[in-house]
Amino acid sequence: MRDTLRLLRASFPEASKVGWRKASRRLLKLKMDMTGADQDERIRAERHMRGREQFASLQRADAVVVSFGKSGRTWLRVMISRLYQQVYDLPEDILIGFDNFHNMDRRAPRLFFTHDNYIGDFTGNTDNKADFYDKKVLLMMRDPRDVAVSQFFQWRFRMPSEKKALNEYPAHDDETPIYDFVLHEGGGLPKIIDFMNLWAREMDKMRALCLIRYEDMRANPHSVLTEVAQFLDIPADAAAIQEAVDYASFENMKKKEADSSFRLSGARVAPGDKSNPDSYKTRRAKVGGYRDYFDDAQVAVIDALVEARLDPVYRYAATANADKPAE
Repeated sequence: MRDTLRLLRASFPEASKVGWRKASRRLLKLKMDMTGADQDERIRAERHMRGREQFASLQRADAVVVSFGKSGRTWLRVMISRLYQQVYDLPEDILIGFDNFHNMDRRAPRLFFTHDNYIGDFTGNTDNKADFYDKKVLLMMRDPRDVAVSQFFQWRFRMPSEKKALNEYPAHDDETPIYDFVLHEGGGLPKIIDFMNLWAREMDKMRALCLIRYEDMRANPHSVLTEVAQFLDIPADAAAIQEAVDYASFENMKKKEADSSFRLSGARVAPGDKSNPDSYKTRRAKVGGYRDYFDDAQVAVIDALVEARLDPVYRYAATANADKPAE
């Protein structure tokens, strides 16, 4: 009964916010229909609205987790959630999402997770990260080649058509092959590299910043999660950290997604089609797995692009990551 009441306490405000956002977007669409706005005007207006919503959350956040989409954030979110569940005795079947854990226990922070897609559209800070300067920022990065391949499957099997238009991906009914998608300026590798490079230039301007890499989490999740817990001031001991690592193992995550174990966390941890393994949020978890989808000549082009354009601070040289199974 106690857990049920706490879940309700956390879920009602979140459901209200989600409902308000959906209503706001429906009203915006109606306004655009009435004014005869073209596609570009509609996209600008919605990106501005989403940016305003996210900026409001950013302003209230105690800490921020920033990553490009498909960089392993859900795995990190599950581990962080599990730490808070242990140290503050919170329910297991809900993931941390901004202030929901804070609403259940004031010791938990307001933790804002963002892919940093839209905030600059509202504030105008598209060539800097001034909106984040006074925040505690946990920056999670992953090899952009693996990200680009994961983005392809996200686009193909999970992404709504309106989201594709909003973020410059190929159209909903497009049959773009994976190689062309990865090299696509709008939603592919060049866009991911630009995102990473801008954050690289702005890192030193943050009040507090912790950079973690997906590959390091795969190689030594206990060590990286310990670093994350220290940065976020989570009072977790080594045993709690190991339990969170075990809880968020690839096999357990895949099972929980299939079983809808995180049903209160929405579609972000649910397969698009249970019969299609490529539609799962937890898909492969393989370091360097991008090579599996291309021939040697294509891999050479992709690697050369990363070598030429990506800031070396991330240590993603073309030969740095050989194919490795998930641990």
